[in-house]
Amino acid sequence: DENGNEVELTNGRYSVFMESNNRSVRENAFKALYRQYGNYKNTLAATYYANVKQACFYAKARKYDSTLQMYLSGSFIPEKVYHNLIETVHKNLDKMHAYVSLRKQVLGVDELHFYDIYAPMVSDITMKIPYEEAKDIALKALAPLGEEYLSKVKEGFESGWVDVYENTGKRTGAFSWGTYGVHPYVFLNYTDTLNDVFTLVHEMGHAMHTYYSNTNQPYPYAGYRIFVAEVASTCNESLLMQHLLKITTDPAQKAYLINYFLEQFRGTVYRQTMFAEFELQINEMAQNGQSLTAETLCACYEALNRTYFGDEMVLDPEIRLEWARIPHFYYDYYVYQYATGFSAAIALSQRILREGEPAVQDYLQFLKGGCSADPISLLKGAGVDMATSKPITE
Repeated sequence: DENGNEVELTNGRYSVFMESNNRSVRENAFKALYRQYGNYKNTLAATYYANVKQACFYAKARKYDSTLQMYLSGSFIPEKVYHNLIETVHKNLDKMHAYVSLRKQVLGVDELHFYDIYAPMVSDITMKIPYEEAKDIALKALAPLGEEYLSKVKEGFESGWVDVYENTGKRTGAFSWGTYGVHPYVFLNYTDTLNDVFTLVHEMGHAMHTYYSNTNQPYPYAGYRIFVAEVASTCNESLLMQHLLKITTDPAQKAYLINYFLEQFRGTVYRQTMFAEFELQINEMAQNGQSLTAETLCACYEALNRTYFGDEMVLDPEIRLEWARIPHFYYDYYVYQYATGFSAAIALSQRILREGEPAVQDYLQFLKGGCSADPISLLKGAGVDMATSKPITE
């Protein structure tokens, strides 16, 4: 570690080491982790291949043209939405390559490696924000959504919707959950940081989506689809980000916020789309009768990393094995929804800030929709057409 002590590396602690300011710590953690995955690459490849073969069998038995068509049909998502995401991101890879070049320049390294991708580009900002202040910030940031929305958020803050602080026996993390007929609940472990403020508005976005769906739809149509599950929460985060950028005068704080936003785009739009393309390619190989060996999977994953990160990123041999540690690949065409949801949320927040009341009313109708219509139609009613490239590019 930073003090020269030998420390245990686990999956949970890996991300902490990868954010270290000490480059040798990051490199050692990176190589040590993938060394272990490399020891089991054939077993992991066989496990993943079995999962893909199962999907291929079910798709064929159920008369689908492909595994993609089968898994998207459950939420009535046209295949063109998936393909459009990949094609649009490919047309905008120059932005990702520019980000890689910027990261290399800011870190001041001759070569940018994959163990440098999570290193902080700006100094962490220490901002102590008590929960009462966080609630006030949240209400100001969400003001563009109108008094109706704000009054319900206030009610949530004041009526016991939110379990705020860490407690004995309480699990870590944060989430929101709702039961039909009862107001939603928000679970936090608030520690007075800026990230906690983002978490608060994020989880309140989920809670408000659940509230509006449950109070406007009969039980069978109240539960919204996974495709739109992160839209309301991320829309709230985007509104908070725009609010903070508008009122922040400290250059260091503004740089921190911009970096935070950049990392969201890189990790959610570009990275998750790369994952989605990997899944698509692997499934197409299996459907065409090609065996998925460790070498096949590694070669495919390496080629995608070369495409997405560009020439200024050193393709460390270890990154070829990253597919082996992504559990979402076993969820069958799940990851693309992170990228589409993020894109839709940013587009919605921009429309709300730009057009005001008409956009707000369309957005509230979306929140009230539950699963009374397919996700694409619900989003289109709010002014975002995910079958086109516009929400992704803008």
